[in-house]
Amino acid sequence: MWFYLARRLLLAVAIVMLAVTLLFVMIHAVPGDPAAVILGPRATPEQIAQIHEKMGLDDPLPLQIVNFFVDVTRGDMGTDVFTQRPVSQIVLGQMPYTITLILSAITWATLVGIPLGCYSAIRRNSLIDKFVGVISVSAIAIPSFVMAIYALLIFAVWLGWLPAIGAGGDGFWDTLSHLILPAFAVGVGWVGYIARIVRASMLEVLGETHIRMARAFGLPERRIVFRYALTLAILPTVTVLGVGMAHLLSAAVFAEVVFARPGLGALIVHAVDTRNYPIVMGTVLVTTALFVISTTVADLINAALDPRVREGL
Repeated sequence: MWFYLARRLLLAVAIVMLAVTLLFVMIHAVPGDPAAVILGPRATPEQIAQIHEKMGLDDPLPLQIVNFFVDVTRGDMGTDVFTQRPVSQIVLGQMPYTITLILSAITWATLVGIPLGCYSAIRRNSLIDKFVGVISVSAIAIPSFVMAIYALLIFAVWLGWLPAIGAGGDGFWDTLSHLILPAFAVGVGWVGYIARIVRASMLEVLGETHIRMARAFGLPERRIVFRYALTLAILPTVTVLGVGMAHLLSAAVFAEVVFARPGLGALIVHAVDTRNYPIVMGTVLVTTALFVISTTVADLINAALDPRVREGL
């Protein structure tokens, strides 16, 4: 198990370095001078040269990449070119908003999707099963940004039940009320994903030999479903949720922009618009690390739940 964990950590570091390097190259391939964008149209050549020197833009691209990773190992992700604040302070200050949004979205989607998928598998081909299937596919097909816009129009503008923009902060209930619509928009598609995955896994597990043996011994159906079948059927869902962190981060970008919430998504959109390289690199580094951590945790949870996975390690 420890050897597997060590391999996963080494792979995680390699993935983060590769992702950041590729983005570094793509950002520098975009036409235009970031120094001219930062300083504006009235910038003098001397001022542009100062920004180039300060940001290290005159160095060869491979050297810029190496210098970035060397600085990261010292805990330095650079300095914001506009506010002169440390990038780590800015990014880590926005990260709790995004993590709260993602966890809220995936929590309510899991709490709704697993029972729906489980019940559909138990009542296979029934009217309820077909209805849940239609709803699940519809939820998957609707893009998160479309759901965010309609949720904003219906519940915030037309009905006035919930606040439209911001993250709140005037106590717990104010923060919660500002979180409901973004979390709904980000998580609604995952209700469909989780329901369909759980249904397919449950149907497969319910047909296995140990389930038939449990029924032959007269065990209660409820115990068979929740104690023996669901424990195995939920493994693919755990894996999908871990890998789905990247999709949740991208959905959070739209939600944070639509609802004018602070967070990593809104931060990176503004940084790309202004060509603020240090903020872009710092944000991508953190989001990539979050994605890798989530997939590693999902693999470890699978190993803890399923002895067959542990034996294969």
